[in-house]
Amino acid sequence: MTRVLYELAAADPERRFSPFCWRIRLALEHKGLAFEDRPWRFTDTAALAFSGSDKVPVLVEDNRPIAESSVIAAHLEAAHPDRPSLFGGQAGAALTRFHVAWTDGVLHPALVPLLLLDIHRHLAEPDQAYFRTSREARFGKTLEAVCPDPEAQLVAFRRTLSPVRAVLRAQSYLGGDAPLYADHAVMGAFLWARGVSALALLEPDDPVEGWRRRMLERLGEGSRALTSG
Repeated sequence: MTRVLYELAAADPERRFSPFCWRIRLALEHKGLAFEDRPWRFTDTAALAFSGSDKVPVLVEDNRPIAESSVIAAHLEAAHPDRPSLFGGQAGAALTRFHVAWTDGVLHPALVPLLLLDIHRHLAEPDQAYFRTSREARFGKTLEAVCPDPEAQLVAFRRTLSPVRAVLRAQSYLGGDAPLYADHAVMGAFLWARGVSALALLEPDDPVEGWRRRMLERLGEGSRALTSG
């Protein structure tokens, strides 16, 4: 069986920074499924035309394209039931929907202002133009004006992690004794940041930092090579 994962990349093809792509890379490693990775960039729309999607991640498994991270994760769980579960059962899958929704709706918006300029800096020129135009239209202001006080935004970001911190004081992973897809969803945000920024998002003694380091240690060799810092 062949698998190809299309992932968002910067000008340097070894710099991957989409949180949604990272959660699928982690899910594939969790399942122990081999795959080939292919870098994709914002303006490379033709490369995904075959999939019917205009964004990544896109997973192609035996010539079948599957788009959107939650759809891909559900597919991996259903198609490979003999491999370690991403969700820990039906109840776990239901609870994971909350973790994913919280990550997308709360964690990412707290992190975006801290990363926008770093992302822009790492893009090739055509992608820089696309990124600036699309994000400034989204925020209604220049990239430089989105985060006028990075120190205050960092404090707000750390405060956002309070529910994760409370869980990780009681257990090693969001999934319990070992990570599940809920961990991959949250970790995707940290790998997104790690791929573009040297900013220390967490204090050394933060339980979330201990979890983040444990998650980094579990990365496969290929994924480890794509992280920086």
